[in-house]
Amino acid sequence: MKKILSGLAAGLVFGIGLTIAQMTNPAKVLAFLDLFGAWDPSLAFVMGGAVVVTFVGFRLLRTRAAPVCDTAMQWPTAAAIDARLIGGAALFGLGWGLVGLCPGPAIASLGIAPQRTVLFVAWMVIGMALVRWFVERRPVTAATV
Repeated sequence: MKKILSGLAAGLVFGIGLTIAQMTNPAKVLAFLDLFGAWDPSLAFVMGGAVVVTFVGFRLLRTRAAPVCDTAMQWPTAAAIDARLIGGAALFGLGWGLVGLCPGPAIASLGIAPQRTVLFVAWMVIGMALVRWFVERRPVTAATV
């Protein structure tokens, strides 16, 4: 139960932060991405702040023997830049640039303006399911591991 409640609290804080920073406002995000038009650099400060907090947070976590709500730290192990990573990053960037939303802000936007984001979230979930279905049906080889 502690794990679920801490996840809920972290998600709420993240969603509130995205909303306050206006990352849930597609017009604000698209203005940030419009480098050669009416560029709005304010989200760069949001992202810069997130990078600093994450950097410090990970440094502090590395000093702990175990996390608060689990038995062991679960650090990422993948280090290779492969086609899946590049393809996923390209799809993420394409969706962000076309619509002005990415997964986190889209989920947070469901609580603010569901009529505006429900279609995006539905297609995002369908896309995730299709990728999972496709990956699970591919034979595992040395190149796909």
